[in-house]
Amino acid sequence: MQQTVLVDAHVKFEQNLREKGKANATVIAYSKDIEQLVQFVGEKGKTLVAEVTSDDIDNFKSDLKQKRYTSKSVSRKINSIKAFFRYLIGENIVAANPAETISHPKIEQSPPRVLSRLEYRALRDACRGDARIFAIVEVLLQTGMRISELAALASDDVDLDRGVVNILAQNSREERKVPLNKAAKKALMDYLKVRPRSKEKTVFLTKTCRPFLVRNIRTAIDRYFRLAGIKEAKVNDLRHTFIVEQLKAGTPLVYVSQLVGHKRITTTEKYLELIDAPDMAPNVQIEEL
Repeated sequence: MQQTVLVDAHVKFEQNLREKGKANATVIAYSKDIEQLVQFVGEKGKTLVAEVTSDDIDNFKSDLKQKRYTSKSVSRKINSIKAFFRYLIGENIVAANPAETISHPKIEQSPPRVLSRLEYRALRDACRGDARIFAIVEVLLQTGMRISELAALASDDVDLDRGVVNILAQNSREERKVPLNKAAKKALMDYLKVRPRSKEKTVFLTKTCRPFLVRNIRTAIDRYFRLAGIKEAKVNDLRHTFIVEQLKAGTPLVYVSQLVGHKRITTTEKYLELIDAPDMAPNVQIEEL
């Protein structure tokens, strides 16, 4: 077997996914997951594919849990890693599959965490001095989009004149249009005034003009959760909060489901259990939080 460098194998795997016609969101997700694994084992001094063991992948899984990734996110990353090594086996790059025996974490169906008004206002106050993070928090809170969708958001997807954002659904080529209310629009406009000048189309950038990655967005917001004194909260809770607040305001269930990109309306229905006194009168206005 050839001694293939992990970074090179990663590039070939991504090319193979694109050649197979996988959706761009899928390719990006798989690629980022493998990039994390490569970086993790690289810190242990391993740079070759053949050096990666089952213990390395198990340790990577444990590291993700310590960094407070959800069981669902960890499970997705395990799927990516398994697909990566199946590809390497098929290409005769490795003889054995170290990911074959890796188990998925048990996904507990606990109720979604919803931020109280006091909490999300405290989060706003904590990050108000950081135009980029403030805009990210505001957009997530006011649109209910997924963090991966926000990270992939391009300037062409945002229509500030009409107050609409086009979101490319995960793992598909379908788009949905979501209104930008005044709060989200103003936060975006304030960020765009100080955004680094770059030809990069991704809306949210680092100071070095590179796309702001999901894991870095999550780390940054977790920091502001701590500064705001909000315990046991995650970035996805902003999405949960949007859904519950819209349902509380009487926004039709079907419309909320369409806004957040749920494949099944039953997924949205589960949030009704979190509403103490729902008023479900027909209303197509987006509640501003």
